[in-house]
Amino acid sequence: MATSHGFNLTEATTSVSAPVQVSSGLQVIVGTAPVNQLANPEAAVNTPLYLSTYKEAVAAVGWSDDFAKYTLCEAISANFQVMGTAPIVVINVLDPGKHTTPLDATTVQVNDGVAQINKTGLLLKKLVVKKDTTALTEGTDYIATFNDDGTVNIALLDGGRGKDATTLSVSGSILDPTKVTAADIVGGVSTTTGEETGLEVVRQVYPKFGKVPGILLAPRFSKDALVCAALQAKCRKINGVFNAVCYIDLDCGTSGAKKYTDVAGQKTKQTATSREAYALWLFCKVGDTVYSGSTMAAAATVYNDGQNNDCPNASPSNVTVPISAACLEDGTEMLLDQEQGTFLNDQGIATFIRSSSDFVVWGNETACYPKNTDPKDMFLCVRRFFNHAWTSFVLDNMGKLDKPMNPKRLQSIIDSENMKGSTYVSNGVCASYRMVADTEKNTEAELVAGHYHFWMYCTPFPPMKQVNNTMEYESSSLVTALNL
Repeated sequence: MATSHGFNLTEATTSVSAPVQVSSGLQVIVGTAPVNQLANPEAAVNTPLYLSTYKEAVAAVGWSDDFAKYTLCEAISANFQVMGTAPIVVINVLDPGKHTTPLDATTVQVNDGVAQINKTGLLLKKLVVKKDTTALTEGTDYIATFNDDGTVNIALLDGGRGKDATTLSVSGSILDPTKVTAADIVGGVSTTTGEETGLEVVRQVYPKFGKVPGILLAPRFSKDALVCAALQAKCRKINGVFNAVCYIDLDCGTSGAKKYTDVAGQKTKQTATSREAYALWLFCKVGDTVYSGSTMAAAATVYNDGQNNDCPNASPSNVTVPISAACLEDGTEMLLDQEQGTFLNDQGIATFIRSSSDFVVWGNETACYPKNTDPKDMFLCVRRFFNHAWTSFVLDNMGKLDKPMNPKRLQSIIDSENMKGSTYVSNGVCASYRMVADTEKNTEAELVAGHYHFWMYCTPFPPMKQVNNTMEYESSSLVTALNL
């Protein structure tokens, strides 16, 4: 028998679970992309695509700098090129089987064995190339490739039937993003096949990638009242459990608000009224390139989360965006100052203003303000933190569902959440964050049914949106200073 002398230690397994890392800024963006550039365009329609780099994004959905037509390219640029944020999930609704227009027979010049078709959106599978009346075959007589600008080169092959041709006749079908409607963005579920389209595809993100949507967008399309309403509705109970926010573009185009005093009416017209919506008025420019306000503000929000340990407790308001101007949709520059920006904020509308030498996002409030002044609803950062805390709680404890509801397991849930909360409080994220058993609701009937109730106190700090200072001329100090 060993001698027992001195100190002995036995370590018990910790009952507190390690928290799951949650990215509350995962953007899910529904829009249009030049998928005609892909080898299999149909495979990139109404399916969620998880993108971590610019190169990966271009390979997945194609590329065009015509952001008005291809809104997913705008989001790719804003995140990967301008703000340096990642990842994003994109859902393309531009369907080669539905949104096309014919390319009538056109004659193109052949120079040094190469002809260029100066059209974008061309579907190579439907391209018909002829030398006089002879139809040429891809891979045997010619090779068709895309240029960086989306146009197509036809290189005639030696020994092919197009050899020595000076002109070619081309016809076929062109992808037409102008045919995408609000109904395509909203989407639906087929009653016969169960196929999901548009915003309904958001449901697939968590089952497919194990990632929870944090911010929903439909850049430019969200200025349509139907899309705006659908985005707000889709934020609630994703997969039956998760909540998100959405960023909305308030129309500043031909039929929208072009003066800051008219924007509140536009907000009402678009039905942007919920606590889930962050409504942006104005687009912005980087050089001569125009980006929608929702795209740039969402990317700035994710960047700001990254500066705060991937935690959404800090408001995106007054966060610098590397833009050269705020503008209307047509690129007309708008010079808003703080007073005008604050006027919009008072209507639950965010915008872009110049602060010091930089442009910033300006606005803390969600679209439910000023009608709803509950801090958890009116402040975007508080709303996002509530979503974040709930998502984290669900993911942390998903594995405990359907296990025996015994005191040790229930206490471990409370202890784990309170340990997480103490970190939030010590780091200045929250004034309080703690969980207790809800003894009033944990009745005999509920416990017998396997139902257990917790109560969480969650108080993230609101943004410091106003600083007040009183200045006084202290004349008595003159006596002291001047009586030498």
